Order: sequence, then C-alpha cells, then structure tokens
Amino acid sequence: MRIRTAGVVTVLGLALAASGCGGDNSNDEPATKATSPAAGGKLVIWADDKRTAALKPFAEKFGQDNGVTVEVQAVSKDLQTNFVTASQQGSGPDVVVGAHDWIGNLVQNGAIDPVQLAAAQRSSFNETAIKAVTFNGQLYGVPYATENIALIRNTALAPEAPKTIEDLVATGKKLKADKKASEILCLQSGQNGDAYHVYPLYTSAGGYLFGTTANGDYDPKDLGVGKPESIEAFKKIGKLGEKGDGALKRSITGENSIATFTGKKCAFLVSGPWAIADAKKADISYDISPVPGFAGGKQAQPFVGVQAFYVAAKGKNKALAQEFVTNYVTTPELAVALYQAEPRPPALTAAFDQVKGTDPDLAKFSEAGRNGQVLPAIPAMAAIWDPFGKAEAAVIGGADPAKTVTAAGKTISGQIK
Repeated sequence: MRIRTAGVVTVLGLALAASGCGGDNSNDEPATKATSPAAGGKLVIWADDKRTAALKPFAEKFGQDNGVTVEVQAVSKDLQTNFVTASQQGSGPDVVVGAHDWIGNLVQNGAIDPVQLAAAQRSSFNETAIKAVTFNGQLYGVPYATENIALIRNTALAPEAPKTIEDLVATGKKLKADKKASEILCLQSGQNGDAYHVYPLYTSAGGYLFGTTANGDYDPKDLGVGKPESIEAFKKIGKLGEKGDGALKRSITGENSIATFTGKKCAFLVSGPWAIADAKKADISYDISPVPGFAGGKQAQPFVGVQAFYVAAKGKNKALAQEFVTNYVTTPELAVALYQAEPRPPALTAAFDQVKGTDPDLAKFSEAGRNGQVLPAIPAMAAIWDPFGKAEAAVIGGADPAKTVTAAGKTISGQIK
C-alpha cells in the first residue's frame, strides 16, 4: 500500500475483457478429510515473501489434516498481474493473498469466486474489514489485516502532536530554521505523485473521489475529481508545495520518505505500519497520531485498506480452497502469525485483542484510521491513480490547480467505462 499506479489494474481490464470463464473444475466436489487419492491433490497458495514464510507451517498442517499437498509459493513482484495472467493460462494458484482493492477488477474479469462465511464468522471480524471485501453485495475475500496511514513523528524533535497541518508546517519550519531538520514533512510524492498518501489532505480540504449510491457503495458515475471541491482542495495542497510552504516536495518519494525520517532529516512522516520496523531499527523515539487536517477544514480521512485471502475462480481445487480460507484463515493462530510476519492490525477481533497488549502502536494506527474511508475497490478506481497522482505532483511543483485538476478529471472520466 505504499504507492499505487494505474498500470497494473488498467492492464488487467484490457487483457481480460475478452477472456472466457472456463477452467478446470473437475475437482469441485466437496473436500473431505479422507486420505484417499480422490480426496488428495494439491492446494497452491500465492503470497508475497513475508506472508509466505508465515503461512508455510499452517499450510502444512492443513495439508496433513486434509490429506493433501499444500504449496505456498512466493511471488515477489507484480502479484496481482501474475495471478491474473496465470489464471487465464490455467496455471494459477487456488488461493491468492492480496489487497482488497483488487476485488473490482478481479470480479469483473472472473478471476475470483465469492466466499461463504457464516454469520458468526463474519461478526468475528472488524466491521470495516468485512465491508472492504464485500462487492456488489457479495463477500469475495476473507480479511486478515487492516492498514491505514497516520502521522508518525520524532518526539525528540516534535514532542506534541500537531492539531492542524498548519501547526505541523510551523513546527517543521522552526526545526529547519534551527538546523535540526532539513525537511518540513516526509509525505511521499515523487514526480508522478501519490494519491494514497495525499488523500487525507485532499479530504480535509473538501475533495472526494466518488460519491456513494443509496446503499453506501461507491458510485463511479459521480466523479469528484475536476469538481469545484477538488479544485479548492488542490489549491490548498498547492500552497503546501514547492512554490508555497515547501512542506510537500516531489523530491520526497516512496523510496526515500521513510529513510529521510529515520535519518532524522524530518520530524514528521506520513506512512503506515510498514514504516515502524525501520523507525525502531534507527532507534527513533516516535509516536503515532492521526494525519492532521487543515485549520477550519474537514477531518482528514486516510484510506483504510484490507489484506485478504481469495479463492481463484479457475483454481484446480476450489472446494479445498474454500475450506482453507473460510475455516482455517479465520483462526486467531494464523492471524497472529501473519501479524508477526508484518505488523498490521489483525482484522480478526480475537487476534487483535491478543496482540494489542504487546504492541501499543496497533491501537494508535487503528485510531488514526477510525474515521477513514474504505479504499474503493470498484473497477473505476483503476482510472484514478495515475491522473490524480500526476496532477498532485504538478500542483506541488507550482502548476495551476484549477487547470490541472480539471484536465485530470477529464482524463479519468474518459477512462471510466
């Protein structure tokens, strides 16, 4: 979730638009725990490197209990793209682990199946996590972790949490003047911008991406980018940019934002739980609080994302995959192991309660995301990332907000089908 681009999801939509819904369903009979060859077979799970290591012992036990072979395979790069490509070729996994905002594109292209959780199982999860993996009224994933960004500050440089972004800028400017820091704020942008990390400021200034329908779902027909609210929001973001306060800079990127913070060159970092290990390694005295909004503006709302397990629609052992994600992934033991592999707040309430006593950061990140917005998983979101990010970078660099955001809105509208 550190940075997102349109490339992955846009390619998916184009590549899969004409795809068929076939696949080998010969193993769709109900799974049993018998050890006969008919009940055997192989369950293949794809995940990234960190989750692969955590999953392996649990997968092996599941295999023993069900009389099957379970392979957990690490896909280090472009997991979503590789999953869809392999699925189309009939060589994909049975289960894949990934972000909830994949769902719209994967469902649209027939790559994943709904999952069946009993009411009691659903109620054992964080409500926002269940909402995030629900698409068109159906549950498409079993969530295991939530994530959102917050303001991480070096308490040796900034003892108090800023109430507004203006307070933060004032503190950052003083630290620069006193030669205690070289940057006001580490909020990654780069030359192509980063819609994910700037979103809290965008919402505080009144901007929105999509409106909502009567049932609360995101409405792709109501695009906020290019509307007057978004222009006003980008004007405020522009004032924080290189021709204004200098708090937002294109030189702060996804590659250097955390390192700049841990190198004590800035007191404030906008990032997520993934940054904490580096802060601890650098022996930074830190605290976590919500990203502050503009004075007199709305509350800053970060995106809330969810990591989840999905059942591949074209997997070769779908019934066993359903059994794994619905009755095994839902156990606190596995959720805690995944948390230990990469500390993000567990979506399973029992697991969250189990680990929060040993990790005070969890509650602080959760509080920072309490009023956040579920990251849209609708296919139209694929059209947002690149034009929005480039508009952000241009405005940070001094481009005219009205012209820039209006043009971005037109580009996005043209891509939404």
